[in-house]
Amino acid sequence: MSVKRFFTIAGFLLLLVLVCVGIVGFNFMRDAGIKQFFATMKPPAATVSTVVAKPSNWTPGVEAIGTVNAVRGVDLTVETAGIVKDILFHANQKVAADAVLLQLDDAVEKADLVAQKAQAASDQAALTRALELQRRGVGTDATLDAARAAADASAAQVNKLQAVLDQKQLSAPFTGTVGIPRIDIGQYLAPGNSVVTLQDLDTMRVDFTVPEQQLPLLKIGQAVRIGGNVTEMPFAGSIRGIDPKIDPASRLVSIRGEVANPEGKLTPGQFVQIRVELPEENNVISVPQTAVTSSLYGDYVFVVVPAKPADAGAAPAKPEDQKAGAEKPAGDAAKPQADASKPAAGTAKPAEDAAKPADNAQKPAEAGQQPALVLSQVFVKLGRRNNGMVEITDGLKAGDQVVTAGQNRLFNGMSVAVDNTIDPSKSANKQVQQ
Repeated sequence: MSVKRFFTIAGFLLLLVLVCVGIVGFNFMRDAGIKQFFATMKPPAATVSTVVAKPSNWTPGVEAIGTVNAVRGVDLTVETAGIVKDILFHANQKVAADAVLLQLDDAVEKADLVAQKAQAASDQAALTRALELQRRGVGTDATLDAARAAADASAAQVNKLQAVLDQKQLSAPFTGTVGIPRIDIGQYLAPGNSVVTLQDLDTMRVDFTVPEQQLPLLKIGQAVRIGGNVTEMPFAGSIRGIDPKIDPASRLVSIRGEVANPEGKLTPGQFVQIRVELPEENNVISVPQTAVTSSLYGDYVFVVVPAKPADAGAAPAKPEDQKAGAEKPAGDAAKPQADASKPAAGTAKPAEDAAKPADNAQKPAEAGQQPALVLSQVFVKLGRRNNGMVEITDGLKAGDQVVTAGQNRLFNGMSVAVDNTIDPSKSANKQVQQ
């Protein structure tokens, strides 16, 4: 009994050891398999949008910011004191030149003018009598001179009072659009009080400054584009004046341009973006600004290139698989001999299996027509910028496929897939409309 018990315990211990060894071996093989899987696993290809770099026409320009003003614009004021009697305009009304806009109380001035006209008529009659007496030889020269002086003084006084009476009216000096009235009827106005602004909105001028380094590029008559932002500049004009003096404090030179404003979309005092267009250049390589990434080491872009055979990702079939594929038809061909009861089925099956290697051979050929794509990080030198594009002076050549969108988490040598259905150079609204 003791020997039997010994063998039972020994067998149980041996079984326990085998179970422990199996568990340890399984865990070891599992960890090794996981490590091998992650070591050989390639990340999925990232989807990017690309554009082909190619020489194109480039329109350089000088960009600046400025302020719009009317070519003719003033804040109208009165020349004399008085009480507002009548306001003859309303806000945003377009008025003609010499149109009366404001009437002050002029009752006293009118009465003085009537009295002075009567005095002038009396003095003119006295002068006429003096001339008649002088012609008859009964008048003296002193009397005639006194009568002539009195008549001239009365006429001058009439003109003075007429000028004072005219000052009681405020007239438009030119054709334009008036603003909001700043006075009310019955209000007392002193000389210099502002009444309303008058702006000629048909033609606008824009004042801006450029650095002294860009002054040689500018000249009178050059085309100017104006707009609310750099991407939309619907207004066209030209340079009308260049200040001959550079500001020694800021090293800037003042420029003035003029632009037509027939629809009145530009408003005096408005902030605008300005671009002075320079002569067009040819064979300039440029890419969208979204393609360029800036770092501490410089500016760079990602170029999509075909993967090398070692990095292609679509590796050829393993030798074991090729052998298995070659032996499979032979094994299937032996089935008709073993199964004599099904000659027809056994004869057709080898033919189908024999065609499978040919189909499998076509798949690598089709995969070869679409080689895997990887990224190549290329450092570039940037030049001028215009309308969302940036000039590349060094680093790219014509025909390079540059990534324009999807650069997040990209790295050199990474597998990518190109999808150009989204164009980052266009707004989302325009793409939806298309």
